[in-house]
Amino acid sequence: MAVTDEAILRIKEMITSGALGPGDRLPPEKELSESLGLSRNSLREAVKALEVIRVLDVRRGDGTYVTSLEPRVLLEAMNFVVDLHTDHSVLEVFGVRRILEPAAAALAALRLSEADADTLAELIDQTDIDGNIEDLVAHDLEFHQRIADASGNEYLARLLESLSGGTVRARIWRGITQRGAADRTLEEHRMILAALRRQDPDLARARMLAHIGGVEEWLRDAAAQSEA
Repeated sequence: MAVTDEAILRIKEMITSGALGPGDRLPPEKELSESLGLSRNSLREAVKALEVIRVLDVRRGDGTYVTSLEPRVLLEAMNFVVDLHTDHSVLEVFGVRRILEPAAAALAALRLSEADADTLAELIDQTDIDGNIEDLVAHDLEFHQRIADASGNEYLARLLESLSGGTVRARIWRGITQRGAADRTLEEHRMILAALRRQDPDLARARMLAHIGGVEEWLRDAAAQSEA
């Protein structure tokens, strides 16, 4: 299991046991990392992740607090980390995306207008890699959907749109836990766009396949670590 996930599960145990409750302030970082047997770096990553899913509230200059959500809701929010790594249906969704999205990119390479290509470029340029992870995921979803829409196949575009909803949590978690994920995502998007601008369907297909395959490989590794 990845160290970030282990740190999250340790904090979850504190909530389950009643050591931490809604509204409680977490002990200082040094004290908490020592009591949980974790490095301060892994604890920071866990806190950052739990802030994103709104289990923790980090108040600069004050401390870190458990949100005011009732215990049942808090635990449901934290359980998604375990579900993500053990629910193989997510892997199957990525497998389907790996089949369909390269085909959509190849079609889009023959149909994408210059104006639509410029919109994709603007979308990439406006995405802040240092911003919050929800913004990056929103960019990722829009980038892929615009390419699917440009394929000219309405049924394919709507099918891919329906599949994307089942991958949002995985995309968020990758952005939190995989170092350099934001930079890698945007660079791969630039390479896909370059292939689209060249109107090269084979290159667009290959670059989209590598892009989707990389995320799928990360998810498989995460699942394997959880089961080890």
